[in-house]
Amino acid sequence: MTERGTLILVVGPSGAGKDSLIAGAAARLSGDARIIFAQRVITRPVCDGGERHTEISRASFAKLRGAGGFMLHWQAHGFDYGVPQALAADLDAGRSVVANVSRTIVAEARGRFPPVAAVAISASPEMIAARLKTRGRESDSEIDSRILRANAIPTYQVDVTVENDGPLDAAIDRFVAVLHAIIGQPAIIAAQT
Repeated sequence: MTERGTLILVVGPSGAGKDSLIAGAAARLSGDARIIFAQRVITRPVCDGGERHTEISRASFAKLRGAGGFMLHWQAHGFDYGVPQALAADLDAGRSVVANVSRTIVAEARGRFPPVAAVAISASPEMIAARLKTRGRESDSEIDSRILRANAIPTYQVDVTVENDGPLDAAIDRFVAVLHAIIGQPAIIAAQT
């Protein structure tokens, strides 16, 4: 019997660099069949330099959600987000799945899809504000709101934190090392969840 893959949840505030670390790790691990990087479905337009996701209308998202098309789904910042249900088959087949998710659904995911490992990406408030300004999707008041939200969300259980305040390549190195540790030791992570 194949050992179930680990659902690796990547969490952290907007601007911490989750998308950059995930994209960098996906490029470095593209030949590793043990790990899949989820492409989220979002009711936000695809823009240059942003996350590679599947754009969908609100009506289509609601229809897909109602039909059980998502493993996990949530709302944040006026948009709907979903992780496709099809990825559950990868977990069942023993492949680990990396998904960028809201911190608000970590507990639900742990209950529904064990084993789960939550990897927090963190950066200083100053770095987060600078990154959000650079990406140009939010106004100054929206940036302030995102930083306040990051500080207001209750504590949630994480298994490891990756700091992303310095050079991107160094943070990607740390993130890839964490992913290798998780997929190489599923029994340890399972015991923690």
